[in-house]
Amino acid sequence: MDTMTPAPAPSTAATTAATTGPTTAAMPLTGFRPDQVGAHPERPGRRRLQRLWKGPEGDPLWARPALVGLLLGTAILYFDNLTSSGYANSFYSAAAQAGSASWKAFFYGSSDAASSMTVDKPPASLWLMALSVRALGLSSFAILLPQVLMGAGTVGVVYAAVRRYFSTAAGLLAGVVMALTPVAVLMFRFNNPDALLTLLMALGAYATMRSIEKGSIRWMALTGVLIGLGFLTKTLQVFLVVPFFGLAYLLLANTTLRRRIAGSVAAVAAMVLSAGWWVAIVELVPASMRPYIGGSQDNSFLSLTFGYNGFGRITGNETGSVGGGGNGTSGGSWGATGVGRLFGSEIGGQISWLIPSALILLAVGLFLRARMPRTDLRRVAYVVWGGWLVVTALTFSFMAGIFHAYYTVALAPAVAALVGMGAVEAWQKRHHPVATVALSAATAAASVWGFILLTRTTAYGSRLRIGVLAIGLAAALLLLAVNQLHRKAIPLVIAGAIAASLAGPTAYSLTTVSTGHTGSIVDAGPSTGGMGGMGGPGGGGGVQQRGQFGPPGTTGTTGTTGGSTGGTGTQANGGATGATGTTRGAGPGGGVGGLLNASTPSTEVVAALSADAGDYTWVAAAIGSQNAAGLQLGAQLPVMAIGGFNGSDPSPTLAQFEAYVKAGRIHSFLASGTGGGQGAPGGSAGTASQISAWVAASYAEVTIGSQTFYDLTQPLASGTSGSTSSTATTT
Repeated sequence: MDTMTPAPAPSTAATTAATTGPTTAAMPLTGFRPDQVGAHPERPGRRRLQRLWKGPEGDPLWARPALVGLLLGTAILYFDNLTSSGYANSFYSAAAQAGSASWKAFFYGSSDAASSMTVDKPPASLWLMALSVRALGLSSFAILLPQVLMGAGTVGVVYAAVRRYFSTAAGLLAGVVMALTPVAVLMFRFNNPDALLTLLMALGAYATMRSIEKGSIRWMALTGVLIGLGFLTKTLQVFLVVPFFGLAYLLLANTTLRRRIAGSVAAVAAMVLSAGWWVAIVELVPASMRPYIGGSQDNSFLSLTFGYNGFGRITGNETGSVGGGGNGTSGGSWGATGVGRLFGSEIGGQISWLIPSALILLAVGLFLRARMPRTDLRRVAYVVWGGWLVVTALTFSFMAGIFHAYYTVALAPAVAALVGMGAVEAWQKRHHPVATVALSAATAAASVWGFILLTRTTAYGSRLRIGVLAIGLAAALLLLAVNQLHRKAIPLVIAGAIAASLAGPTAYSLTTVSTGHTGSIVDAGPSTGGMGGMGGPGGGGGVQQRGQFGPPGTTGTTGTTGGSTGGTGTQANGGATGATGTTRGAGPGGGVGGLLNASTPSTEVVAALSADAGDYTWVAAAIGSQNAAGLQLGAQLPVMAIGGFNGSDPSPTLAQFEAYVKAGRIHSFLASGTGGGQGAPGGSAGTASQISAWVAASYAEVTIGSQTFYDLTQPLASGTSGSTSSTATTT
């Protein structure tokens, strides 16, 4: 028998419409619902703000305010005293200025707006600074603003990545550790590429975790894009995180093997495309139509990538570098290699405060989740972040080539994430004896190692280090008995453990903020009497270079470098006396000052360079990028850096330089420099020296303010020696 489906009953709205006429819904009352006649209109924007403030479902009410406080506090800390660093690393600041004035220089990452040569890194980090300068004008604040924003962003990414798979408390702890890591405080207030590189690697870890969680090919492709952008920031260093990102997805992603393979292929393809487009353009454009690739000896970006900036950093065989590499067992002038390198006098205070604790918590976290399913996301997180820490730390420890303490900022997100994840994991399983011992051991390790690091400086007296040791060990002992403690005592124990672990890094971070940092080699915190200058032990600087900005044939005065004293450099080939440097990182004076830092030109020099500037492609030329950068930042006009950063690149050749001068494209030549590649093994040291000698023999010497130049529009009479020519003083 057929069944009849009853017709639906008329709705209240329909009944009302039939009896009383049109419903309110038909009336043009935008923002009102039919049942809200006479009520206040909806405010969807307000509801969105409320949801944003409340945060994800399941988060406690205090979670979002705490996150806002974390990010705001990070920004305040990083912005404080920001402009005391001036142009920070003038090498990159000059390139940012050039990119703000010329789109060609912007694209290639040229050191000057006329694009004679690029810097020795890809241009991604320069793009952000150049855009900031275009928007705000050239200033210290405009140069350093992007770095601060990237720092706060990195803290936020670490928080989000840890919170998603552990808890809000874990995310907050990881974020605080990240924000207060001394080397992070330094580099997110400085304009080296490391700030952007660190942010991109943290984003890559977050995207990897999301791809594994969802078995998502799209998220894994995004990981590839982020790694590719990291390559365009600092070439091969970003690849240190790739092995465990890739293995974690391929082995542990929550999807089929076929999709895991497809996702891995997609990530590699995305990585190649996101980095390769720029590399392909640079390599395919004829050399005559683009700037010389700075740092290379053959004008090839691929050669630079795999040589000077690549495997040469591992082996120490870096043609064109300064300082000298090691032989695999020693870093030469860059310090001894080995497992203790990251804990030594120069680097320990930068990053190592919580590395022992992070390794303890990593091992215990993997142990506690050993029996979990293959796709367990907490175990995946330990693999991703732990692999990042172990591979990068071992590489830094044993690389025999150029190595600076600030490179270790790349470890900060991994250390922070492991501390946050591992501490909360162990706390949540504190009824397990292994977890309790892990909490105690991690706290004791942080306090004992913090005490040792604080004994290496006299900046804080004895109270801080004794307090760190006493409170930390007391908290560690109480954590062993945490299950027997009264619940009211537990917050005090936790607070003591956190305070003892973070007191040392916080002190170093506050010192870092209070001090301006300039030059090419900088470090965080107070001086500890470690490796100075070029990284040579004892603080003397591994290589002595000539001074800067003064009469030829004299002796450079002492410059303070990295908190230790560099030696005096004897001038030759038109060298100059350098003023005493007092800023951390590198002084502009003798020793390595001319190589590692730029000086500010006088108003007389700026006026002379600016006169008839439109008639020249380059208003001046100088040996070494830092010498050129100082003039360029002062005049905001193109200055040619002969020989690139070290003065050792074979560009321009003597013939090219002669042609530029005879064509009237260069106005003057700075009679000082870093010596045309002195200390650059295998580099073309002769090129810069040949140019310097030719200029001195061919053109009139002039003094502008207290600096000596050669006027390339005033050739000497035949047979007249430049060294005996009369000095013209320009005011």
